[in-house]
Amino acid sequence: VQLQAYGGGLVQAGGSLRLSCAASGRIFGNFAMGWFRQAPGKEREFVAAISESGSTTFYTDPVKGRFTISRDNAKNTVYLQLNSVKPEDTAVYYCAARQGSIATTVTDYNYWGQGTLVTVSS
Repeated sequence: VQLQAYGGGLVQAGGSLRLSCAASGRIFGNFAMGWFRQAPGKEREFVAAISESGSTTFYTDPVKGRFTISRDNAKNTVYLQLNSVKPEDTAVYYCAARQGSIATTVTDYNYWGQGTLVTVSS
């Protein structure tokens, strides 16, 4: 499956942004999806994941209550809504796909998008 992430940009602290990730090439509904991020000088880290049907979601603690992952299987797209953003949310955000249950580690995912940069100004 090929993934294309977009929607990043510059946003002020406290603002909102929605990231999208469009998938093509395989049956999207067969894949659990995840969002990861990588800040400058840091390792890539898990942000959120959603099951194939969208019935199950999971978040890393720093984003709980602020970010929401969702998907539209009819549009082959997964979303990450970022609310109440903070400067520490600044990073390149990546979407990823895997067959099977949702997972939270980089090595669990087989397919990756190219990343979209989110910059939060204070």
